[in-house]
Amino acid sequence: MTTKNPATVYLVGAGPGDYGLVTLKAIECLKRADVVVYDHLADPRILQWAPESAERIYVGKISAHHTMKQEGISELLAAKAISGKTVVRLKGGDPFVFGRGGEEGIVLRKAGVPFEIVPGVTSAISVPAYAGIPVTHRAIARSFAVVTGHKDPTTDGDVNWEKLATATDTIVFLMGIANLPTITENLVKYGRNPETPAAVIRWGTKPEQRVLVTTVGTAAEDVVKNGLKPPAIFIVGEVVKLREELQWFDNLAQRPLFGKKVLVTRARAQASKLTMALEQLGADVREVPAIALADPSDGYAAIDAAIAKLCDYQWIIFTSTNGVERFFQRLENAGKDTRALGYAQVAAIGSATAEKLATYGIRADVVPTVYRAEGILDALKGKLPPHANILIPRAEQAREILPETLREQGYTIDVAPVYQTVTAEADGVALRQELEQGGYDIVTFTSSSTVTNLVKILGDAEPLAHAKTACIGPVTAETAKKNGIEANIVAETYTIDGLVTAIREKL
Repeated sequence: MTTKNPATVYLVGAGPGDYGLVTLKAIECLKRADVVVYDHLADPRILQWAPESAERIYVGKISAHHTMKQEGISELLAAKAISGKTVVRLKGGDPFVFGRGGEEGIVLRKAGVPFEIVPGVTSAISVPAYAGIPVTHRAIARSFAVVTGHKDPTTDGDVNWEKLATATDTIVFLMGIANLPTITENLVKYGRNPETPAAVIRWGTKPEQRVLVTTVGTAAEDVVKNGLKPPAIFIVGEVVKLREELQWFDNLAQRPLFGKKVLVTRARAQASKLTMALEQLGADVREVPAIALADPSDGYAAIDAAIAKLCDYQWIIFTSTNGVERFFQRLENAGKDTRALGYAQVAAIGSATAEKLATYGIRADVVPTVYRAEGILDALKGKLPPHANILIPRAEQAREILPETLREQGYTIDVAPVYQTVTAEADGVALRQELEQGGYDIVTFTSSSTVTNLVKILGDAEPLAHAKTACIGPVTAETAKKNGIEANIVAETYTIDGLVTAIREKL
């Protein structure tokens, strides 16, 4: 079925590799896409901004292997738009820098399909920047050229080698590794000094980035010796020397986890903070949520009943950020707000839990220095009135030491489950294979439930012997031990920041 008013096609630059370099405009387009047509070089994580209902079509091209020819891609874009679907054509780098966006736009215009161009960060500038190489620099390089190296330069009449070799300070060749011998031969032939500094940068801006500093005369030989393969760019010019002073992305002194592959196993909604902290230190992070949060198995009757009589509690003890969030959701569901807590005092296990409470306008009266049940018990000594009524909103599955100890001390305790953790959906077979093949340097555990549920996903704990494990605290480490997993790193401060610090110091 066609429509008289075709939808718009957005020709969107996805950037060079680091998904953080995608533009706000690109994200806006993705959020309203019905169809996303994407390339090999576009980071798959960028697709997270498209609606789950959006159709995703891969048309990547790798060397001689093309999933779909260019003519077919252009026709596909037009056909989808004519059928009334908003299309995002997601292209690595920038659509107009050797991205064939111009060809696609011309086909769309001829078909009567409206389109918009959303520029992207081109690899011609960003990849050298991530290698610490500026394409221009005062008193060193006042000009630069960007050349496609994909075609054989000896048969491509569009390259004016006589002028290119000597008239431009910096030359950036995109997709030129296969033709590097011919490229360097022509540069020297037409006047470029073979001793001119050069660099080959593979997978620039990504955690796999690899930089080979060489010269024009030795580049082709050095690439073979070092086994560098596409995708990579070749940059020529005196600016390459500046890497010695400007190296940052792959600088281990600045980003000590660069090149380390880390598996993050938190719940999907919570993984981002840990992922961001590890990525800032240079780690290559993959999120495989081991747990998902679900409603309590018996529903919310217990917490709703507690909320109905909140004025009866002298203390409320929150044991996690999830507990805080779910508690206030039920409070709102009951048509109440923080005023319903009345004169009840509040305790929080952990600084993160206290910070979450603060977002609801509640300042915790007690935050123990040891972030576990034993710590809160010590911190509450002398603070609880005799026969106090205490509410503990928490996960359905949790250690019983806190409520049991308080009951033994004569207090009335209501434990109200506000959520339960369940095993998340994941491809356990593929993950098991990746671990067994040494695909990860570190596996992180942020709770006991992440340990037990990851073992369920994998089938057993054996694959985890192929990586170091990092636990957020001793309780999680003890759970790991019970499952046959050695905790190589245990955080001394039981928070995400503490876990990241421990990994940085002990890896």
